[in-house]
Amino acid sequence: MAHRMSYRMLIFVILLLIQCRFEFTNVNCTSLNKKFGECEYLYLKSVNRTYKYLSGKFKLYQLPVKALDVNFVLLKRFNGYKPFLYNVTVNACKLFVNPKSSPVAKFFYDSFLTFSNMNHSCPYNHDIIIDKLPADFINHRLTQLLPFPHGDYLVEAYWSRSGSLFAMVRVYGSLS
Repeated sequence: MAHRMSYRMLIFVILLLIQCRFEFTNVNCTSLNKKFGECEYLYLKSVNRTYKYLSGKFKLYQLPVKALDVNFVLLKRFNGYKPFLYNVTVNACKLFVNPKSSPVAKFFYDSFLTFSNMNHSCPYNHDIIIDKLPADFINHRLTQLLPFPHGDYLVEAYWSRSGSLFAMVRVYGSLS
């Protein structure tokens, strides 16, 4: 009887993982120091029922950028958004050189690296662009690589240079 019960439980868990689906629900970029740079655009686009993506561009005015810190905060909705698992601050320039130095930051970084021009170490002499980051790519990361429980999530990224905060990006999503 116990064997039959564990077999059913295993099938149930597998079906849950297969049917999990991530969807972007909203994005927001706030420029906190407009002398340093501004969010030129950040949007979600739904091409059809299966292809949805995120694109954004942060225009940098003070180049080159030689120092960059990022604080990633993962929140899950429980009667409002509450901290969930991660609140990590990294020196992004060092992370780009040695991604293994922070596995959590590497997970977030790898989630947009392929679709971004942030694929090299500092200094940055250009704007920061994320181009057509598909929801399916994030879905694979959140259901296959590092399975997350169902729910509504918010990833906040606070970007700073030399201790001065210049931008805050919020990406909302739902895993169901």
